[in-house]
Amino acid sequence: MVGILSIVLTWWLRIPISFAWSTPGAALLITAGATTHNFAAAVGAFLVCAVLIVLCGLWPALGRAITRIPKPLASAMLAGILLPICFAPITAAVELPVLALPIVVTWLILFRLAPRWAVPAAMVVAVATILVVAPSGWANDVSLAPRLEFVTPQFDPFVILSVGLPLFVVTMAGQNVPGMVVMSTFGYSIAPRSALVGSGVASGVGALFGGHVINLAAITAAIMASPEAHADPRKRWIASFSAGVFYLLLGLGAGLATALVSVSPPILITAVAGLAVLGALLSSITGALEDPAQRIPAIITFLVVASGIVVAGIGPAFWGLLVGGLVMLWLGWKRRVTPLTN
Repeated sequence: MVGILSIVLTWWLRIPISFAWSTPGAALLITAGATTHNFAAAVGAFLVCAVLIVLCGLWPALGRAITRIPKPLASAMLAGILLPICFAPITAAVELPVLALPIVVTWLILFRLAPRWAVPAAMVVAVATILVVAPSGWANDVSLAPRLEFVTPQFDPFVILSVGLPLFVVTMAGQNVPGMVVMSTFGYSIAPRSALVGSGVASGVGALFGGHVINLAAITAAIMASPEAHADPRKRWIASFSAGVFYLLLGLGAGLATALVSVSPPILITAVAGLAVLGALLSSITGALEDPAQRIPAIITFLVVASGIVVAGIGPAFWGLLVGGLVMLWLGWKRRVTPLTN
């Protein structure tokens, strides 16, 4: 769906608009196992998130309300979601040192010498490690060809509050809004209706086959909308169109990726994910603590989310945002707070 959406909207609008899977959304879903093991209920939450994104496109007031969620709270919520994932490389290095340490060392060396290649190199080492430890004949027991499997959604209100609503918030605040800002920086104006309705509909269709939310890209958008893509701004849309085609080609390898994950120690996969989101953790912590006046509500939000608590069947992301918002209201949004000192 990402590839199709990128191809269709790029061709229609003739601007380098690009889409991707939600990175903070993926991080949120890694921790969603503490809330539910019912994948059909998770799909129902994905659908609710997709509908809300469509509503933001059709009803601008809703979009403005979501984008006005204080940045310290949204950043702190994301940081709390990412923190447990970032523990995984440490845990893996202790539990499976022979398998995990080469991955961590590879990432560390490349992060010093060629940061752009650190995560891809760590992933290559992880794949090689999985192939070494995988049982013989593992490929004979799985289907390497990609296939679509329809999932009948279930709408569990607790899962919607724990997964669907936080997924919607982090996707809007952490992906769609920055994506629009990046495009405007390079002189491109995106109609929110077409971008949000398009990505929301694509997310809804993808959800029925197990995919999570699709959003405007930010980092890759900066590449495709910049002069690096083409000296002529009117021709940069070709880069986004080509990216959509390559997304479809990469989708053909989904069966092989699933097979590799199925024979890998789970902590090893999470460890690679933890290395990949370290930058996002750093950015979210910086954003959460950027305003000295809002550090107390932000750190409380972070602690509640990172604690992993589940109350009344509802996960920590919802409670962290709620508690942080109440603390912020109590302390006064406009009033500056005296920082704590020793």
